Amino acid sequence: QVQLVESGGGLVQAGGSLRLSCAASGSISSVDGMKWYRQAPGKQRELVAGINSGGGTNYADSLKGRFTISGDNTKKTVYLQMNSLAPEDTAVYYCNALIRESSSSYFRNYWGQGTQVTVST
Repeated sequence: QVQLVESGGGLVQAGGSLRLSCAASGSISSVDGMKWYRQAPGKQRELVAGINSGGGTNYADSLKGRFTISGDNTKKTVYLQMNSLAPEDTAVYYCNALIRESSSSYFRNYWGQGTQVTVST
């Protein structure tokens, strides 16, 4: 059974930093890109950043320069370094990945359970 498990969320003061991690586990043949999304209370889920299997990255325009996504292919893990955090960054952060299980010939979309990030003033 494939799972995405996030960690690293928590409470931080404005201006602080957090590093989120997301590890894919299970019988995995291939991972075709991993992404971070976030959803604030009363708002739609939005893309934060993504990284493809070749290491290419993309970011939400409003977050460029403060957030950095990176990945470790051997560990099937993606990270999100968040700096200069502000109260408006408060949200549940979700990991997302396209994964092909060892027993399958096609990719499926997987989501983690989410990790809460709260930024206080």
